[in-house]
Amino acid sequence: MIKRLFKILFWCVISFFIYSILIVVIYKFVPPPVTPVMIIRVFEGFLDGKFVGISYVWKSYDEIAPSMFRAVISGEDARFMRHDGIDWKAVRTAQRYNELHVGKKLHGASTITMQTAKNAFLWHGRNYVRKGLEVYFTYLIEAIWGKKRILEVYVNIVEFGDGIYGVDAASREYFHKSAKDLTRRQAALLGAVLPNPRRWSPDAPTKYIEKRVKFIQGRMNSVPIPK
Repeated sequence: MIKRLFKILFWCVISFFIYSILIVVIYKFVPPPVTPVMIIRVFEGFLDGKFVGISYVWKSYDEIAPSMFRAVISGEDARFMRHDGIDWKAVRTAQRYNELHVGKKLHGASTITMQTAKNAFLWHGRNYVRKGLEVYFTYLIEAIWGKKRILEVYVNIVEFGDGIYGVDAASREYFHKSAKDLTRRQAALLGAVLPNPRRWSPDAPTKYIEKRVKFIQGRMNSVPIPK
């Protein structure tokens, strides 16, 4: 009986690795049709008694204003082009801060690659299983996709508000223009709300968001982006 269980477990693990590699290879060339986060939000809305749709329009890398890529790197992951998916320097800095500030809001060290892995393949949460899978998918997409594809997928599937996914849907919702036509400030506004897009809105920036916009714009010229 135990031997049979181990055999089933073994094939489940093998099947997961085959599936995960296959889906990552497919998404290297094909836009994700939908993500777990999108589906979860729809069900959350249903449970809350409200309709939450999915506004999601894929745009290729060249159809998005370069300032948008600079904005998200500046605001979310300044070392994006230099780390291998996980910024271990930022991890150690966050650990030291959290040890010294027990009881206060924790500092994270999530990179754009980690957020892309989470948004494209996983669910939101803080348990060890999900975190372990996030690390696995992070290294997998770094190895198979490369920086340009990671950034392209990230800005296309990231959440910008209830039912709004990706930079083009957000651009049309908040600024009534395509992602290609975003100004530097508009790109910075979109990048500024990403830590909590369901709380903050680009078309009604708070003082805190305006500070983030100023910070992001100050960095945008100095951060490299994939060619």
